[in-house]
This record gives sequence, C-alpha cells and structure tokens, in this order.
Amino acid sequence: MSIVSLPEIMGPAFEQRYGVAAFNAVDDITMEGVIRAAELSRSPLIIQISVKTVKFWGAEVIKDTFTNMAKRVAVPVTLHLDHCPDPEVAKTCLEVGWNSVLFDGSGLSYDENFQKTLEMVKLAQQSGASVEGELVTVGGVEDGVGSEEEGELLPIEKEIEFIQETGIYCYAPPIGTAHGFYKAAPSIRYDRMEELVTATQMPMVLHGGSGLTNDVFKRLIALGAAKVNISTDLKKTYADGFRTYLEAYPTKYDPLKLITAVRDDVVKMAQMYFKIFGSEGKA
Repeated sequence: MSIVSLPEIMGPAFEQRYGVAAFNAVDDITMEGVIRAAELSRSPLIIQISVKTVKFWGAEVIKDTFTNMAKRVAVPVTLHLDHCPDPEVAKTCLEVGWNSVLFDGSGLSYDENFQKTLEMVKLAQQSGASVEGELVTVGGVEDGVGSEEEGELLPIEKEIEFIQETGIYCYAPPIGTAHGFYKAAPSIRYDRMEELVTATQMPMVLHGGSGLTNDVFKRLIALGAAKVNISTDLKKTYADGFRTYLEAYPTKYDPLKLITAVRDDVVKMAQMYFKIFGSEGKA
C-alpha cells in the first residue's frame, strides 16, 4: 500500500479515533521528510499543498514528485490540496490526478458556497477524488489565503445541512482554532465538534494544529478529528533547520549535508506528531 484515497486514510482513523497528520509540504525536502517519517513510524500520512505552492511549482510537478516518493514506501499516503478558493486551481489538480481538494468557499455567501462546493464534489467524483468542505473561515492567514479573524458562526443546523447535502467527504468545523502561531490559548468549541459528528457521522478536519497542546489534540481527535493539519510548525522546523546548520558550519559548502540535516529535523518533527495523534503503528 502506498498512494491511496483520502477516505482510505481517514476512514479507519475516524472509526478508531486516532488522527492522521496532514503536513503542508513546500518542496521535495519537506515532502521526503514527512514521508520518510511516516515509513519509520508505520503511520498513514496526508501530504497537503497550499495554492501558493501549487502556483510556485505547478500541479503536475508536485504530483510527479509525490508519486515518485510515495511509491517507495509501504505506508498509505495521499495528496491533498489545502484551502483553495479558486475552482480552476482545484480543477487543474484533480485533472492531473490529485487525490482530494479542500474547496474553501468560506468567503462566499452560504448559497454560493453550497453551489460551488456541490459542483466541485461532482467534478471530483469523475476521477474518484474527494472534497473537504469549509463553511466558516478559520482565523489566521495561511499562504495568502484566509482572514485574521474567524468568520461569523452560522446556526449549527446550516452546517449540518451543508455537510449532508453537498456530498463532501470531510468538513473543517469552526471550533476556535486558527492558522499560524497562537498568541494566547484558544477557546475550543468542543461541544460544536461533538454535535456535528453526532449529527452527521462525518470525519472532521482540525485546522490550525501548530501550537495546540497534546490534551487539546487528543480530546478533539477522540471527538472525531481524523485529519489534523500542521503547516506553521513544519515551516518553522524547515527554516530553523537551515539556520541552525549554517550557524554551526558557516564555512562549509556541502549542500547535500545541509539538506540531509534539514530533512532529518523534519523527520523528527513529524514522528513526534504521529505519536501524539495516535497514528504510530497504524499503517
């Protein structure tokens, strides 16, 4: 088992109540690092990519890189497009074989978001792909997408309607988390997560994972957060890895040793999350 669909990874996680880390890779170093970590930890893995990164490298280049790396390992891995408000970008990714997309229509009216999400689900189904949905903007800007403030909450009945009638596979609920580093401990709406899962029996996605405590992770995963997004911490580990190595060896000019050191830092970071989320040994 190597490249699989999003439901093949999230389904068992939701049923058994462990979380699967979804890391926002930015290049081949970060992608290889988290894939290598998943193999070492025997953990399923979600590689997700921002729209900004897609525009930098190209959807097909990313898909080819992912395929070449993922096929080398025996653990289940899937490729996901994160926070995409542009249907054309999502369509391009689906056309070249990505496994799933988050169509982020949270900046639209309810009706427009509903309709565009419905259309994206139909498009994804043509290639056997899945769609993650989002109705309320998660606070914090990530790779140029989002808003510093969380969107206005809707009646939970509207969320349930959106989940049940659009045909999405998983949902990003507004529970008080945010992208980026937290300036203060967030106030988590555990009751909202629990009510949504009870009403829909749908796997949930935890956005804004970087900086949450282990207790918060474990409580939300137990409630049904089967996919846990980690972006900021991966970027910090990546940048700090370069900085630390170059400060330690300022006169050495061996790119492969530098890359190896940075990749190894990414591996250690990813393995830490696999253990916290309970996915270690589940592949």
